[in-house]
Amino acid sequence: MARKNQKAPWEEEEEIIWVSKTEMKIDMEELQKLGEELVALKPSVLHKIPLEDDLRDAIADAQRFKNEAKRRQLQYIGKLMRTTDPEPIQAALDKIRNKHSQSTAALHKLEQLRDRIVEEGDSAIGDALELYPNLDRQRLRQLARQANKEKKAGKPAKAYREIFQILKQEEQEEI
Repeated sequence: MARKNQKAPWEEEEEIIWVSKTEMKIDMEELQKLGEELVALKPSVLHKIPLEDDLRDAIADAQRFKNEAKRRQLQYIGKLMRTTDPEPIQAALDKIRNKHSQSTAALHKLEQLRDRIVEEGDSAIGDALELYPNLDRQRLRQLARQANKEKKAGKPAKAYREIFQILKQEEQEEI
């Protein structure tokens, strides 16, 4: 006679994944931290993140609140986050953070190009024209000579900054 609570040998057993209470608390705290990051964002950036309406409203409320009310609202946001998929939200936040670092890297690249134009002259201007064909070669030469004169005389670096502004404007027009 077979037992009632035994499965047939050909049936697969379901694997039960046990999650400890501590692990659940850690997960909830991570979701709450994600909610805090969302609250810290500007409303214009927040609209780019895929959120449900009730979560978006709760975040807007938390941005208005102070002290204890804000703390309770953040806990509520954490509770709402438990029912939503945090992956698309985290991906959007990562993309926003990366965009900032990409723009910083682009500005550093432009600064290096400006420094080369001032130091090397025509060869660096030729490289800049390859990257940005709409640049005015004659104007860049004038500014490079003027920047060198200002540097030797110890005057403010007006031409130096102007070269950077021209390069930055070309970079933005390309995008």
